[in-house]
Amino acid sequence: MSPQMIDRLWQAAFDTLFMVGISAGIAVLVGIPLALFLVTSGPGGVFPAPRANRVVGLIVNGFRAVPFIVLLVALIPFTRLVVGTTIGVWAAIVPLAVSATPFFARIAEVSLREVDPGLIEAAQSIGCRRRHILLHVLLPEALPGIVGGFTITVVSMIGASAVAGAVGAGGLGDVAIRYGYQRFDTTVMSVVIAILIVLVCLVQFTGDTVVRRLRAR
Repeated sequence: MSPQMIDRLWQAAFDTLFMVGISAGIAVLVGIPLALFLVTSGPGGVFPAPRANRVVGLIVNGFRAVPFIVLLVALIPFTRLVVGTTIGVWAAIVPLAVSATPFFARIAEVSLREVDPGLIEAAQSIGCRRRHILLHVLLPEALPGIVGGFTITVVSMIGASAVAGAVGAGGLGDVAIRYGYQRFDTTVMSVVIAILIVLVCLVQFTGDTVVRRLRAR
């Protein structure tokens, strides 16, 4: 493998980490409040708003139902509006974040719903305000599950970033298609696959380690 190709692989790996990292950050910042809203606004919730809950739930389900490659194409006008281009790493961040946010929100919602209702009732009985229940009861108790769900989300985003690379977003997917598939270079394809496997394993190991430590508190 030539030095130029090695440099391309390093740059592609960095681009993949960058686009996944930024998109994952957006998914957390938007997904956790969204999950909290879905949990607390339902019937019997801390902030009951059934109509808004149904509307938001339908929107979340709608985005989750669309395959990533279709969403990637459908969001081209929005991506151009937000970042001014439809190719490159920044153009991939928009659909990655839009795709990952509802996915992560639903996983976080499941973790929040698994919190013992008795804890919430106990907090209410001693006069805790509703925002304190969210910050000091729901989120801390659900944190291990949320971290585990975030790990799953990041792993899926790594795969999605490779798909985005196949349509001009850069990263490892772009290298695999342009220099591996189109040029029939199995070495490049194998190296890209190996890098993706290593990234996924590192993310999964890190996430599992954090979850174990949180549960051991």
